[in-house]
Amino acid sequence: MSHHTRARYDAALHATLEKVRRDVHASDRLLRDPVQFVHRYVNPLDQELVALVASAMAFGNVTSIVQKTELLLGEVGSSPHRSASSLTKLQAQLKGFRHRVYVGDDLARLLVGARAVQAQYRTIGDRFSSLMSEGSDLRRALTTLCDEIREAGGLPSDTLKVGDRRGPKHVLADPRGAGANKRLMLFLRWMIRPRDGTDLGLWPIDPKALVIPLDTHIHKVAMNLGFTTRTQVSWQTAVEVTDVLRLYDPADPVKYDFSLCHMGMLQRCPSRRDARRCEGCGLINHCRHWKSHGRAKLPLLSDG
Repeated sequence: MSHHTRARYDAALHATLEKVRRDVHASDRLLRDPVQFVHRYVNPLDQELVALVASAMAFGNVTSIVQKTELLLGEVGSSPHRSASSLTKLQAQLKGFRHRVYVGDDLARLLVGARAVQAQYRTIGDRFSSLMSEGSDLRRALTTLCDEIREAGGLPSDTLKVGDRRGPKHVLADPRGAGANKRLMLFLRWMIRPRDGTDLGLWPIDPKALVIPLDTHIHKVAMNLGFTTRTQVSWQTAVEVTDVLRLYDPADPVKYDFSLCHMGMLQRCPSRRDARRCEGCGLINHCRHWKSHGRAKLPLLSDG
C-alpha cells in the first residue's frame, strides 16, 4: 500500500460497491459505455480492433463519443480486420471523418498498425500475453505494444513540435508518460476482465494485473473515499487507487471501476459537502466530507 493513503478494508463500503454492480444491469451499462460496439462483432480479430479504436475515441462527451464511434465503424465496414489490411483503402474510406483532435488518417493508421500486430502474432492478445510472460509488468508490456502499433501504422513516436496536429500522438497514448493512460486501461479492461456482459475476457491474462482506468470522475470519488490524497490524475494515482481496491477483491480489483464511475457521474461528485448534489448518494456514509457529520446530518431539501 502506498504511503499516500492509509485506507483500510471497510465492509460497509464493500457492500455498497457490490450493490451498485448488482443493481445496474449489464445491458444498461453498455448504453453509456463505448464497449457496446465491441459486442456487435463475433470475430476476436474484429473485437480487438474495435475495442482499441473505441477506447481511443473515449474522451469528452459520452453522447458525442457514441455517435462518432458509430459513424466511424460504419465507414470502416462490417469486417474491420479486413478493412485494416490496406492503409490506402482505409484512408479513402475514412476521408473526411473528424472527431475532436482526430481526422480519418489518424484512426486509419491506428487500425492498420494494430492489424499488422495481429498478422504477425495471431492476435494482439497473444502478443501482449507473451510480453507479460517475458517478465514485463503491465506498463512496460503496454509500452512495447504501443510502440509496435505506432511503427506498423506509421504514427509518429517523437514529441509534438510547434504546429503539429495533436491527433497522431493522442490517438495512442505513450505509457511512458506520467498520465493515467485511462483509454488504454479501458482497452485492457475490456479485453482481460472475465466476461460479464460488459467486459469480454478475450485475453489469457490474470485480471489482478490490471490498473483502473482513472478519469476525473473516478479520481474525485477516490479522493472523497480516502483512496488517495494525490491531486493529479496520474499513473501513480491510478496504481494507488487500484491498490486500495485490492482490499475488496485481490483477484479482480478493477471490477469496481464501473461502480465508482457510475456513482461519480450520477452524483456529479463534488469536492466538498454539497447538500443538493450529495443527496441520495450511496457513498455518503464513506465520504470524507460527510463522515464526521453522519448520514442523519444531511439537510433536508425543499421542493423549490
